Amino acid sequence: MKKPVLIGILFAVGWILVKLIFFLSLSGEMRYNIIPSVMVNILFLLLAIFCSLYFQKRFDRNDTSVLTDIKNAMSSALPYSMIVAVFIYFYYSSIDPEFNLHQISQAENHIEAQLNDEELLRKLKQSNENFKFMQKEEIKIQMMQGPISNYSPGPTMSLSLLAMLLLSTTYSICVTLIMRKFIFRGHSDNSAPSAS
Repeated sequence: MKKPVLIGILFAVGWILVKLIFFLSLSGEMRYNIIPSVMVNILFLLLAIFCSLYFQKRFDRNDTSVLTDIKNAMSSALPYSMIVAVFIYFYYSSIDPEFNLHQISQAENHIEAQLNDEELLRKLKQSNENFKFMQKEEIKIQMMQGPISNYSPGPTMSLSLLAMLLLSTTYSICVTLIMRKFIFRGHSDNSAPSAS
């Protein structure tokens, strides 16, 4: 197995362990805060790209162009993104399905608060022709269709995968350019950098 792929897999397994530690150690409302695990995911993706490109440049004595370096960086980011996205699907469908129910419940409370405010209800009916002649319960059912479909494991996995692939591409380009400019400067393309 190539080193960049192995590095991507190792960082993905590391993120899965961090996510499971968060799940087991956090309780109450803190369990529903996804910001720490998302930030760790972003950091691990960046580290996977950086480490794979660093080791590839450090130990590979072949000629490399910018495009080859970007490809090498992406070769660790793609397995990372795929493994994490598949885990996210299984996490929200099997390990913590309560998270999705909590998010749907929060959305329902927000929608009910909007519908109970007469001024907001009037503005809502004016802004949407379909709601003009509907009762509050009918409007609520229509408005709840979005959160119910968005907070299921399938769309969550798809959006996560899309976001990670876009971020991977951006990180690969940026890390390649930064490493060529600052870390591996002064070295010709056909020689490995010396340890300094």
